[in-house]
Amino acid sequence: MRGYRGIKYTLFICCYVFWVVSAILTAVGIYGKIAKEKDVVDTLTLDPALLLIVVGSAMFLITFLGCFGALRNTTCLLKMFLGILVAVLLLQIAAGVVGYLFTDMVMERTERLMMKAIVRYREDRDLENAIDFIQKKFRCCGVESYKDWSRNVYFECLDTNPSLEACGVPFSCCVGLQNQTVLNTMCGYGVQQLEESSASQDVFTIGCLQGIALWAKTNLLLVAGLTAGLLLLEVCMIGLAAGQISWIKKVQQLKNEDAPRRRSERKDSYWYPAFADFNDECNSE
Repeated sequence: MRGYRGIKYTLFICCYVFWVVSAILTAVGIYGKIAKEKDVVDTLTLDPALLLIVVGSAMFLITFLGCFGALRNTTCLLKMFLGILVAVLLLQIAAGVVGYLFTDMVMERTERLMMKAIVRYREDRDLENAIDFIQKKFRCCGVESYKDWSRNVYFECLDTNPSLEACGVPFSCCVGLQNQTVLNTMCGYGVQQLEESSASQDVFTIGCLQGIALWAKTNLLLVAGLTAGLLLLEVCMIGLAAGQISWIKKVQQLKNEDAPRRRSERKDSYWYPAFADFNDECNSE
């Protein structure tokens, strides 16, 4: 029974931690969605707030099954939790295999998605902050090059463009951001009109698609470790859920096997006092 309790409460604690995290993610996503203006991006792949709501809600429901099933020894909920985790694990492995076998197709679709994000840069504050973070973190600008920002109406490099940011790039592309005490948001103005050799002195000229790929190659051990840790955690939770289901079945089987003996004992205890009194009387005579 000690082993059973260890499995039960370990699974409950793990699910409870992720349940709380998922609730926080959902709350942050809902807050971000409510705080936005009405005319904003409403696409799952391009809306960070909507993505947080969907991912947080899915995690909340899955971990709730694990929490309640582990605490109440409900095999039905535990089996649902186990099945969903196995399905998620298989989907992750399949996605990794497909990404490895069809790298060019994955990169092409990722490029399209990132280009859509650039086009809608000013339409959603959360999307804008996410792009700025990526460009600063990976020291990149645009998708393939800094001139990709010409696809955005605010940065489009045309003589007819009335925007002050025409032919420019966002400030997150600028090279010297980390050394600046006062943020210069105009540092990328007019950069698209420069050649790459001249523009590289002021902004990052490498595209973010290539920048992220280079960062992943440079930090391959970190990426592999995080991926392996996530998969190992899922496997451990699958093992804990399967172990608790097995323990519950064993206990139920022992109870079913022990039920006839207990019924007979109850019958004996009901009739035995009468026969005992009769035997005592016979012995006294």
